[in-house]
Amino acid sequence: MLGIDDAVASIADIGSKLIDRLWPDPAQAAEAKLKLLEMQKSGELATLTAETDLLKGQLAVNQAEAANLNLFVSGWRPFVGWVCGFGLGYAIIFEPFITWAAKLAGSTVALPHVDTGMLMPVLTGMLGLAGMRTYEKTKGLNVGH
Repeated sequence: MLGIDDAVASIADIGSKLIDRLWPDPAQAAEAKLKLLEMQKSGELATLTAETDLLKGQLAVNQAEAANLNLFVSGWRPFVGWVCGFGLGYAIIFEPFITWAAKLAGSTVALPHVDTGMLMPVLTGMLGLAGMRTYEKTKGLNVGH
């Protein structure tokens, strides 16, 4: 099994080969290789490798869960997703419009309220949105903006 230093060296080697293919201009390729070397030396590449390995492990768990024939193993994630989706749809679309229509009709019906403060962290976590923006901010990235 490869140690962390071997893994970093392998990734740096692959990165160097990719740079040669992606940057035909030797000056740009040299600059990109320098940045790769700086990342390797600062430990940033090792951190990135560890994070990638962690995500790969989580993906393997997700695939195993999804392939399981037992509904309690493979069905919990879709169930929570559907509950969050219905709750969000109700809170944002149906509740306000039904309340508005009831008021127009002269009714004082009181619909149950869904607390989206509890719902949104679960939904964003399931969608994988919670940590990525934080990661972008800590790295000074402005992806998609």
